[in-house]
Amino acid sequence: MFSYFTIQEMDLPEKIQLALLEDTANRDRTTARRLCLLRILWHERYLTRDGLINRVEGVLGKGCFGETAWRDTFYRDMRVVKRALDRGRYVLAYSRTQSRRGYYFRNQPPIHPDLLHVLEGSLDEADRLQIAVYRQLSPSERFQQGCSTSDTARDAVVYRIQQRHPELTLVDIYHLPLEQRSKL
Repeated sequence: MFSYFTIQEMDLPEKIQLALLEDTANRDRTTARRLCLLRILWHERYLTRDGLINRVEGVLGKGCFGETAWRDTFYRDMRVVKRALDRGRYVLAYSRTQSRRGYYFRNQPPIHPDLLHVLEGSLDEADRLQIAVYRQLSPSERFQQGCSTSDTARDAVVYRIQQRHPELTLVDIYHLPLEQRSKL
């Protein structure tokens, strides 16, 4: 395809380029997969192929790599992602050691600093006494607590939707969060 300008020659502000990329990703499944892979790799390290595929499918939906040639699709996507990272002088490598298996960036910390900051904040918020209580619970009691937490989170989302869209029925509202998750 003939092009008058390369991206570098256009000298467009980064926010404008990002808006165009997001638009393309919303319309093109391949671009969406590759952008999702890049975002996941940027923040998380030591994810295997299966781990990356699961993370991407969690965002874009099951089967987003295709049903038959998904391995080929994944590796083609990873080659494009690696080329993009190379342009930014980031070296994506794969570790096969038992303790740390998966993709990582050479000469970069094992966790992206932004994610590390979020994790540290979460640890600061954790109540040590509450953690000790949870450790004493049986697996079935912990499972029940997890279900209760999920139900409460879903109910909070439903309540917010109900406040914004009073014309919807309760049945429709309860299905909306699940439908939105499957579309992501």
